[in-house]
Amino acid sequence: MTWLITGGAGYIGAHVVRAMTEAGERAVVYDDLSTGIAERVPAQVPLVVGSTLDGDLLRRTLSEHAVSGVVHLAAKKQVGESVELPLHYYRENVEGLRVLLDAVTTSGVPSFVFSSSAAVYGMPDVDLVTEETPCVPMSPYGETKLAGEWLVRATNRATGLATASLRYFNVAGAAAPELADVGVFNLVPMVFERLTQQGAPRIFGDDYPTPDGTCVRDYIHVVDLAEAHVAAARALRAAPGTDLTLNIGRGEGVSVREMIDRINAVTGYDIPPTVTPRRPGDPARVVASADRIAEQLGWTAKHDVEDMITSAWEGWVRRHPEAARG
Repeated sequence: MTWLITGGAGYIGAHVVRAMTEAGERAVVYDDLSTGIAERVPAQVPLVVGSTLDGDLLRRTLSEHAVSGVVHLAAKKQVGESVELPLHYYRENVEGLRVLLDAVTTSGVPSFVFSSSAAVYGMPDVDLVTEETPCVPMSPYGETKLAGEWLVRATNRATGLATASLRYFNVAGAAAPELADVGVFNLVPMVFERLTQQGAPRIFGDDYPTPDGTCVRDYIHVVDLAEAHVAAARALRAAPGTDLTLNIGRGEGVSVREMIDRINAVTGYDIPPTVTPRRPGDPARVVASADRIAEQLGWTAKHDVEDMITSAWEGWVRRHPEAARG
């Protein structure tokens, strides 16, 4: 079976490509390289450079490579940027998905895995977020992901396309240093950057109703995340017409302060964090219930927080050798 992986030259996408090929599946990468890196794509995997807004190129690619399933990861994903550029985010994330689904269904491709996000939940006031927790996104980015789920589900009902929407929680780590996240938008690389510059890591608010006053999040290793995509893809192949919505997390909360302490320990730095005012819209606690994916796909996370930090740090030092501590 051949899987087209949109956004396959990105941080998460490259790990999905790796997991797919290691599992014996064939992969084709489709990426506009606006944030993706062509060198991440293995030499034996075809790379098609293009936008998901280009329906003609999508249909040619699906036909020429005899694609039998799509994993759609290509999207704009910065929450703050989405607030400033909502029209851009809706065009790229929702219209791009609509064009892709049109190409998929008219080409007769039977399976579709959609990259969603825990951002669809907004600020849930629950200990564990289940797939039944109400979705109240707080940013245009989260809105586009929820709208994407609606579009995917409607297509499933109308056409019988087998679909899965995977709601990612906080992704970190790397399978290899060359595949590490090069962006500085998530907590782990943000702390790495501050430490490398001999600056104090920042905590945005320490007066939340949590054990240490800082926000609590669920972190998932990118390797586990990629393997969840393989499990979802195989489930769709085995059950044509099915529709799944699944959280991908570990079900374990880690506070921001605890995460920074662990990063200091792994990296060899010892710079205490400073506390700054809260950021608008940050929920106190967002931790996944991972029961449904375990029951339906037999998938559970294997890697812990130390694995995430250690592997991410190896990638960071590869790009910033001055950061290494003797």
